[in-house]
Amino acid sequence: MPAQRVTINDIREMKLRGEKIAMLTSYDYSTARIVDRAGIPIILVGDSLGMVVLGYENTLPVTMDVMIHHSRAVVRGTEHALIIGDMPFMTYHISVEDALRNAARFIQEAGTQAVKLEGGVTVADKVKRMVECGIPVMGHIGLTPQSVNQFGGHKVQGKSVEVAKRLLDDALALEQAGAFAVVLESVPARLAALITERVSIPTIGIGAGPGCDGQVQVINDLLGLFSEFVPKHAKQYAKLLDIMTKAIGEYQAEIKAGVFPTKEHSYIIDSAVLEELKAAK
Repeated sequence: MPAQRVTINDIREMKLRGEKIAMLTSYDYSTARIVDRAGIPIILVGDSLGMVVLGYENTLPVTMDVMIHHSRAVVRGTEHALIIGDMPFMTYHISVEDALRNAARFIQEAGTQAVKLEGGVTVADKVKRMVECGIPVMGHIGLTPQSVNQFGGHKVQGKSVEVAKRLLDDALALEQAGAFAVVLESVPARLAALITERVSIPTIGIGAGPGCDGQVQVINDLLGLFSEFVPKHAKQYAKLLDIMTKAIGEYQAEIKAGVFPTKEHSYIIDSAVLEELKAAK
């Protein structure tokens, strides 16, 4: 029998039980397989792949085709986790019809079980229609990376009364529209805790303090694959950059010294075959 995947109802029940929710990003088959086997219940194929996988300055150049490509790989590498596809910039903003069409691609072509989109009140009509059509939606408010140019950079959101009220309204609008959860990014911890109390749906924080129902991190940050910039909200549980650099250096040194490959890493041919081949010259 196929393995049972985590469902949006499972995530809702985790909040009701007071059980904290762990969520991670993955962008490829191999990493997703490891994350899934580690028992992480939600994997986000984030448009952050634009920066950490493709080397762009921000998420804006990421297209639907790129997201579908990576989402398929993640789905193939998993059996248990709920897989969420991140809807790229301008794939749900123009109209409800566009939003539905692109969200459906994640479900039909990539095999994800849900989608995520940025915004609150301004996208509530799209969220409502997606949910009505059977597409589970996770919201995302606070620092929304696709609006980086509007914000003037990656800045904490919700420090003033006006903005804090707007974020609370956004969370309530997403809940009303039928979103099953909402990401709170770069929001002051006490505000995030207040929002978490006010909504019945799970909140997933990233740079939003411990008061959220769960947390999400970019897998590359968690594993320490970058040294140039480590976000304030990220904790490096390993430093794979150092380990990988050391391993690659040892590999090159052994090649130069002629100690790799050895007989152990080589295939053999029957001597009689080789002698016959030599004699045929």
